[in-house]
Amino acid sequence: MTPRTLTGALVAALLASTAMPAAAQTFDRIASFPVPGNLPADADPLTETSAEIITATGDGMTLVYSDSPLEAVGLIDITDPASPKPLGSIPTEGEPTSVAALGQTAFVAVNTSESYVEPSGHLAVLDVATQELTRSCDLGGQPDATAVAPDGSFLAIAIENERDEDLNDGEIPQLPAGYVAIVPLENGAPNCEGMIMADVTGLAEVAPSDPEPEFVDVNEAGEIVVSLQENNHVVVLASDGSVVSHFSAGAVDLAGVDTEEEGALTFTDTLDGVPREPDAVKWLGTDRIVTANEGDYEGGSRGFTIFAKDGAVLHESGLDFEYALARIGHYPEDRSGNKGVEPEGMEIATFGDETYVFLLSERGSIVGVYRDTGGAPELVQLLPSGIAPEGAVAIPERDLLVVANEADLGEDGGPRSHVMLFGLQEGEASYPTLRSELDAEGRPIGFSALSGLAADPEVAGRLYAVNDSFFGMQPSIFVIDATRTPAAITDVIRVTREGQAAQKLDLEGIVADAEGGFWLASEGRSDRLIPHALYHVDGEGAIQDEIAFPAELAQVERRFGSEGITKVGSTLWIAIQREWADDPKGAVKLVSYDTESEEWGAVRYPLETPAQGWMGLSEITVHGDFVYIVERDNQIGANAVVKRLYRVPLSQMTPAPLGGELPMVEKELVRDFVPDLQQWNGFTVDKVEGFAIDAAGTGYVVTDNDGVDDSSGETFFWSIGAM
Repeated sequence: MTPRTLTGALVAALLASTAMPAAAQTFDRIASFPVPGNLPADADPLTETSAEIITATGDGMTLVYSDSPLEAVGLIDITDPASPKPLGSIPTEGEPTSVAALGQTAFVAVNTSESYVEPSGHLAVLDVATQELTRSCDLGGQPDATAVAPDGSFLAIAIENERDEDLNDGEIPQLPAGYVAIVPLENGAPNCEGMIMADVTGLAEVAPSDPEPEFVDVNEAGEIVVSLQENNHVVVLASDGSVVSHFSAGAVDLAGVDTEEEGALTFTDTLDGVPREPDAVKWLGTDRIVTANEGDYEGGSRGFTIFAKDGAVLHESGLDFEYALARIGHYPEDRSGNKGVEPEGMEIATFGDETYVFLLSERGSIVGVYRDTGGAPELVQLLPSGIAPEGAVAIPERDLLVVANEADLGEDGGPRSHVMLFGLQEGEASYPTLRSELDAEGRPIGFSALSGLAADPEVAGRLYAVNDSFFGMQPSIFVIDATRTPAAITDVIRVTREGQAAQKLDLEGIVADAEGGFWLASEGRSDRLIPHALYHVDGEGAIQDEIAFPAELAQVERRFGSEGITKVGSTLWIAIQREWADDPKGAVKLVSYDTESEEWGAVRYPLETPAQGWMGLSEITVHGDFVYIVERDNQIGANAVVKRLYRVPLSQMTPAPLGGELPMVEKELVRDFVPDLQQWNGFTVDKVEGFAIDAAGTGYVVTDNDGVDDSSGETFFWSIGAM
């Protein structure tokens, strides 16, 4: 038999036939950069900053972002993407509205308008290597988005000449009209004299005399797509400014949507004929267009649409994106009456053989990762972005996605603006950590603001969580299956009084009563006539007993009350969050209530001394011979120091009568939660509010995301193992 020579193709085929399947790849957050890190050394550290639109240099090693409140562009070194370094900020002599890069040059659109009726702006050119602004082009109006043609031959800039929202209720027309500036690039430098001002008036059905270009993108054929958000219109231009096509963005009917900001998640309403009013618009190849339908003053269909170049609708996401966010606790109830999750920004890029659409939810603080299939795109991931993602840039050659988040809440002690980096890598996604199932009608079991956690006394891995006063019109008990990854909310039990929602409760603690029902602790507010109280509910959530705090507690009560409840025999123990009027500084009460004798008592618990802000308790649970207590400061990010689990011997939990001297218990540190919280590579969140030990002795922790209100919306649920 004559030996055969194996060709390279045949060898490859044989190897492929025996190779192990490739490991799944997912995007995961690898680093977060706090934007105040780019402030000048002599600046007030609480100076407002905001990373909005972001780009990367051609080598993918430096990020450049616009910072409107600082009137500057910021630079970040991502040579090591897991450890981004500040490179400082460069003043732009006006408000930068967008930035786009070509090689080591960044083109910055700068708004210098003195009024809405006298808009002005210029194009600044930044040499990233030297950090110098080299030249400027007058744009003749107020710019918004900027895009570089893939071949580097020109820039497209949306000159919005935005409306005055306080004039005539913000309705347009409000002249002067906007246009699209097309600036030729010669050897990477703008030819200002050759700029074309492409006229897009007379095209839209809505206010045709006053187009307001919002976002631009350029495809490989050199065609420019531009969204006219307020006009609910999309225009495609050739590089010479001529109109290739244009069409109305149209409207969408929505069924099963939450339209009321009533402190409840109710996906039962209907909206008909909602104008899409797209913000970001991107090319998907050369023949398809994707719009992020954020909406403005009359619309916002809460999703995204894929159009053909002639305007034919190829795919409409409807409520799919919004439902996906609701299922991971990121639905912003405070925006129900407006535009829900508000998809605003977008990026499209190809990593290896896969093309992805990255859709940014401004209000839900999530990036939806969709795989392009040529037909209906497939949602493959939801990435936690930080607060209010505004811009994104993909760097496929380095397997990176970068997201800029504009919200800076530093003056109120909240999170700062961040730039977050995600890497495409092998392995399972680390987020979300908790996801709800759909109900019988196909709607999400919406959840958020989880404030207390308890274990099922018999079933390992089954837990129960409650929501707090953010959903005061819909107090709920959520059933969690912690054996899944991510953990799953499989059911919800509504807390009711005489068949109606037990409104205005601030549930902060829950414990199973071992008889199929629960004891709940509700935090009161005397200034709102809401009492501190305990509630005993059956397995259906119906209140059976309501037990008000006694006079001895009512006389010294303060706002920060019950933050957890547990049960030892017939005795309930309630953790009071902070010092009340009769407590010495640095000590709080653990209050007892005997359900048989109806006697009240308490011991005192010693708090750590906070470096900043205040210190308090968040949870209490009993297991074995110990009572476990979550203690935390109210700080976030780098200022977060104390997020800890302590334990107290059960033998010390001997209550003394209220109103007299109370014994001080001794505590022992069990676990520092700060390293746990840092594993997700965002900023350290404030509210570790739930802890429970299940029937098998495994400890679980959950954080409160404040209902996605001035919060990143991230809910972290994790196990700390055997206790």
